[in-house]
Amino acid sequence: MTDLTRMTATDLAGLVASGETSAVEVTRAHLDRIAAVDDRVHAFLHVDTEGALAAARAVDERRAAGEQLGPLAGVPVAVKDVLTTKGVPTTVGSKILEGWRPPYDATIVQRLQAAGTVMLGKTNMDEFAMGSSTEYSAYGPTHNPWDTDRIPGGSGGGSAAALAAYEAPLAIGSDTGGSIRQPGAVTGTVGAKPTYGGTSRYGLVAFSSSLDTPGPCARTVLDAALLHQVIGGHDPRDSTSIPQPVPDVVAAAKLGATGDLTGVKLGIVREFTGEGAEPGVMAAFRESVDTLAKLGAEIVEVSCPHFRYALPAYYLIAPSECSSNLARFDGVRFGLRVGDDGNRSLEEVMSLTREAGFGAEVKRRIMVGTYALSSGYYDAYYGQAQKVRTLITRDFTTAFEQVDALISPTTPFVAFPIGARTADPYQMYLADLFTIPTNLYGGPGISVPCGLSEGLPVGLQVMAPTMADDRMYRVAAALESVVGTFTPPAL
Repeated sequence: MTDLTRMTATDLAGLVASGETSAVEVTRAHLDRIAAVDDRVHAFLHVDTEGALAAARAVDERRAAGEQLGPLAGVPVAVKDVLTTKGVPTTVGSKILEGWRPPYDATIVQRLQAAGTVMLGKTNMDEFAMGSSTEYSAYGPTHNPWDTDRIPGGSGGGSAAALAAYEAPLAIGSDTGGSIRQPGAVTGTVGAKPTYGGTSRYGLVAFSSSLDTPGPCARTVLDAALLHQVIGGHDPRDSTSIPQPVPDVVAAAKLGATGDLTGVKLGIVREFTGEGAEPGVMAAFRESVDTLAKLGAEIVEVSCPHFRYALPAYYLIAPSECSSNLARFDGVRFGLRVGDDGNRSLEEVMSLTREAGFGAEVKRRIMVGTYALSSGYYDAYYGQAQKVRTLITRDFTTAFEQVDALISPTTPFVAFPIGARTADPYQMYLADLFTIPTNLYGGPGISVPCGLSEGLPVGLQVMAPTMADDRMYRVAAALESVVGTFTPPAL
């Protein structure tokens, strides 16, 4: 019998739609897979067995009644624990929200439900999405299915690892500085960051409000596009949501899968091809560039001179916004509450709660952000960082006057051993060196597997203009049509 966990989301949806299998059978296969391997991977923080089977039964009943179902109906999905789920624990990887069951669903969760997908559970992540390795989760690290002694990327390592370990065919992540794309790269999966405002942030627990972008994670480009189509689009409950329809990303992925990039002009970012990336990563990238050229793409080199300042600018802007956003976690209204014995003031309870509830990396970023926003330093730090952001946006604008999309390695190095970079925050931050500019600009980016280095996956990143998400899917699918998908060693 075919192993349902090894199939693409597209194929699974087809089997369910035709009646060759049921949504319940598909869901049970993935729940069994989670039970078999997640003790070694730790991709999930919460598995909603009863809820998943109930949702699957509802899909089967609708199909039996002759109802027309969506293209992903009956397909299981894992959801990063940064999105609120009604009645289902939402921790954001933090002790400060341990046991919290939200009273409402995020817009993206509602859209997943409306599409007939089946939520398996909530995936592990760096606390409040602050990290590049999923080692900063308050509930322990997630392990890379390619080598369980290595990291799966971050902050959304749980979602990427669930895909690579065949625990789920689809997953949802969020990308503030690379947290969808970087885990995709180091786990050999596909991760797409939509245009900022192209997916709703309603119900997304905020880290950095001007950067946070929920998006799709999958094992193939077409599956990612199908998921993107389900979750994308305008949401009046999100003030930053773009009132435009999602570009036809599914058609673009199918066009790209034909392997024809004739007429497409791609720019290699000069600043991302020098020092900084491992030789094996650059070798896989250059080989992929040759492949794209053979498929008909015109390849040119493009300079984006201010990209080199993206990392320091990001680590002023994001912590500043996190300092403001995380002020709401005070032990008063919800979540953890420490020291409330009747003998302490409210300020003491707040202080004790935040001390006990936040991890070291979250505290570090709150302090950096608070300092950058403080009187006398605002203009020198936060204000200057926003000026750099403007210059980076201009670099993108100039580049896209010359080319249709930009390409680069997704991350400078393959998955590193757990514990290798936690002692040096700067070395950890370098994981997002190539992904951060896109977040500062607000455009879409996708990571697609492009090869192996030292037996570990390497990702190629495609960056496109705002609201031109379809371009990145076409290029990524074309590369995938030649390179194929990647299977980790058996767990």
